[in-house]
Amino acid sequence: MKKNYASFIRPISVIVHLLLLNAFFYCWKIDFSNNPYFYLYLNVVWLLIAYFSKIYYFNRNIKTTKVVKQLAIQFVVFTLSVYAFYSWSKEIVHLTNLTKLLLTIYTTIIVFRIVYFSALRRYRIKGGNFKKVVFIGSNAGLQPIANFMMNRYDFGYKIMGFFSNKENPKLSYNDYSKSKNKKGELDFLGNIDAVFDFVVENNIEEIYCSLSEVSQENIKKLLDFGDSNYIEIKLIPDSHNVLSKNMHLEYYGLVPVLSPRELPFDKPFVKFFKRLFDIVFSLAVIVFVLSWLSPLLYILIKKESKGPLFFKQVRDGLKGGDFICYKYRSMGVNNRSELDQTTKGDVRITKIGKFIRKTSIDELPQFFNVLKGEMSVVGPRPHMLSQSELFVKIVDKYMVRHFVKPGITGLAQVKGYRGEIASDQDIINRVKYDIFYIENWSFIMDINIIIRTIINVFSGEENAY
Repeated sequence: MKKNYASFIRPISVIVHLLLLNAFFYCWKIDFSNNPYFYLYLNVVWLLIAYFSKIYYFNRNIKTTKVVKQLAIQFVVFTLSVYAFYSWSKEIVHLTNLTKLLLTIYTTIIVFRIVYFSALRRYRIKGGNFKKVVFIGSNAGLQPIANFMMNRYDFGYKIMGFFSNKENPKLSYNDYSKSKNKKGELDFLGNIDAVFDFVVENNIEEIYCSLSEVSQENIKKLLDFGDSNYIEIKLIPDSHNVLSKNMHLEYYGLVPVLSPRELPFDKPFVKFFKRLFDIVFSLAVIVFVLSWLSPLLYILIKKESKGPLFFKQVRDGLKGGDFICYKYRSMGVNNRSELDQTTKGDVRITKIGKFIRKTSIDELPQFFNVLKGEMSVVGPRPHMLSQSELFVKIVDKYMVRHFVKPGITGLAQVKGYRGEIASDQDIINRVKYDIFYIENWSFIMDINIIIRTIINVFSGEENAY
């Protein structure tokens, strides 16, 4: 079998991190580094925490958010462990110097990891550190994986071809490197029975098998073959649209049962943390911004048109419920606000209304909705009830966006899908991003969306009218 140089990636990371750790503590001359047990403690604790944080358990497809989460856990727990040793040893150590040292170590480790994996990806693009893989099957369910592997050279996959028992089988992929609409075809290698000899003779490392084209007997045979030859077997379900979601495996006795969607928000800690963030963030905005902005806008809005400061509208909320959504009034009082969405050049918008809509200031009162628990700072934007009744007929899985609280801003909005919904494609794309956010939520994603929203407010948005 081919020498698997990828097996050195993890040991190299571990060794370099430990060398950096020990070298910095030694050169920094922290007082208790002279303790004979300190370096043993330092290395054992780092490796023990790494086992649970899994910072050395990564694959080619790992997400950046997961890497950041792993490093954050490692650094926080290790910092507490070092401080604990300081308290236990009763050595006189200046905490400021110790904190500076730890921050220097962590920064160096992050820089090393960035440089290391950037170099590794460049090496893969040039043809090194690749994995040989084959496909079993020729249906459309395998095409997205073929598209990914054939266009993302930095992940280091080399598809040798595919096996199938169909007559005149073909398995195509989109080749984006040459032309956006260019099609390529994988090499046909023979029927399924020929896969075993081919895999052994050509040092194949992974097999991707379509479940719709292989019998249960052959799947068992394939899994046994993989176990005996150290080859990874990946089973691809034919129900791609259903099983592409985050799956949750449970056991009823000894019977495995798959739940088609386990959302991050189903976890009690995530719910608590997101709600805590919403409360703190909304209170800060209400106290430090709305407390002085509301009286000022009251004078400006009332001076131009009669009516209240706040505009109230029923919007769709969590799990099909509804709530009263607050906004600063940007239009003259009219009886069409519950039915007609705002359009470009809408004559109902006042002069001051144009400004507060362009800068999204009109949305700020929704922080009261956040504080009440009806909304979140980040989430799918709530629609008018009349719009939801229409969109549910147009967009498949539209109601999935109601699995979480609606937000003041969201992923769809920072991706450009905010404001007027002028075509079916606008709402289809908005829902696509909403569902992606719901299924892939992370705190880092929320912070990124908030920052991008603030940048968009100051830079101006084409659809903000």
